[in-house]
Amino acid sequence: MRDLFVTLVVFGLIPMALSRPYVGLYLYSWLSYMNPHRLAWGFATSMPFAYIVAITTIVSVFTSKEPKRMPWTREMTVLSMYIVWMLVTTYFALYSNLASEQLLKVIKIQIMIFLTPLVITNRQRLNGLIWTITLSLGFYGIKGGIFTILKGGAFRVQGPPGTFIAGNNEMALALLMTIPLIRYLHLQETRKWLKQGLGAAMVLTIIATIGSQSRGALVGATVMGFIFWMKSRNKFFTSVMITAAIGIVALVMPQEWYDRMSTIQTYDQDASALGRINAWWTAWNVANARVTGGGFEMFQYQTFHAYAPEPFRVHDVHSVYFEVLGEHGFIGLGLWLLLVLLTWRTGSWVIKNAKRDPGKKWAADLAAMGQVSMVGFGVAGAFLGLSNFDLFYHLLMIIILTKVILLKEEAQAISALNLSKVETQTNSELTTTR
Repeated sequence: MRDLFVTLVVFGLIPMALSRPYVGLYLYSWLSYMNPHRLAWGFATSMPFAYIVAITTIVSVFTSKEPKRMPWTREMTVLSMYIVWMLVTTYFALYSNLASEQLLKVIKIQIMIFLTPLVITNRQRLNGLIWTITLSLGFYGIKGGIFTILKGGAFRVQGPPGTFIAGNNEMALALLMTIPLIRYLHLQETRKWLKQGLGAAMVLTIIATIGSQSRGALVGATVMGFIFWMKSRNKFFTSVMITAAIGIVALVMPQEWYDRMSTIQTYDQDASALGRINAWWTAWNVANARVTGGGFEMFQYQTFHAYAPEPFRVHDVHSVYFEVLGEHGFIGLGLWLLLVLLTWRTGSWVIKNAKRDPGKKWAADLAAMGQVSMVGFGVAGAFLGLSNFDLFYHLLMIIILTKVILLKEEAQAISALNLSKVETQTNSELTTTR
């Protein structure tokens, strides 16, 4: 039944996506983040729905009569440079076959990221994208929060198998980044029942994040919670929400969870933590020895034997920063960090220029919550290798588009005002003539 439902939804919306490319982007985002086909049990689990929808969306972009203009902001330029550099590092990669295979996956993600500003051209479409992403991942937040409460935190919250968010750490990071987006929608919502539902979804998603039993997510949630409170325009509500979530976690989580979280303080005695540190040094050594880094998928046994302080302690890198450093060298890491910094500054510009105008409050809220989500990724991502996670790039694109759309709306308002003045002056001159 699930297989049939997903198939009917996807193929039922494809005709609409052919004429409205933004619908295709919504559908692709739903498939990428929620992965509904992975929740089925039959033929749908192996159907290339995302590929079909991506091709449909690309065709729709080129055939649609809508005007299409790429906003070549400084962030878009840096992202383009970063992608070009990835092509270079893949050419010189330590393991060319593995690197080429991973590059193809990354390029597919980046194509859809670059299509986003071409089809998301106004506030309504931007909100539609945010709703799509939030509902897709919020499903797991609500489900995982209820699961954690009912099971007393005895089991980890994990994502659908065979996806970016399959593991408990990956799921925790995705949920952490989703919480501020839920808050943005909560701030904009006027319908009481939906506003209350979004508030409950936030609390449950926080609980699900903790229920993942990810130590990196706990650190990320702690830092993000403080920034979340600082940037919130209703600090009392934010305090109540965070307190409620902490209270439920304290009542629900078992002693085993506290024991696992306490190992954060004794990382020097934890085999997993020591393995990560060894992988971080390996990345550093490779970047020092090779300008282009080791290329995608460089964290292999042979690499550790040649560059690691402890050659036989082979471990996944588990850090977005050291993942980029090892795979793309210092130049790649510099471009990646520059992209993050410029996007953060864009968010700060939006907040500064929109927070005092009631008509622009939406932009200030979205930029602020986008920055909070960036903090969650930046902190929790320090312990997780998800530098190519499409949600992160979509988040950056959302912040960039917030400024682009805000400036567009301002220009339209000025144009309308000038037109009104011209019409008023013309009418006055006609009256005088008469």
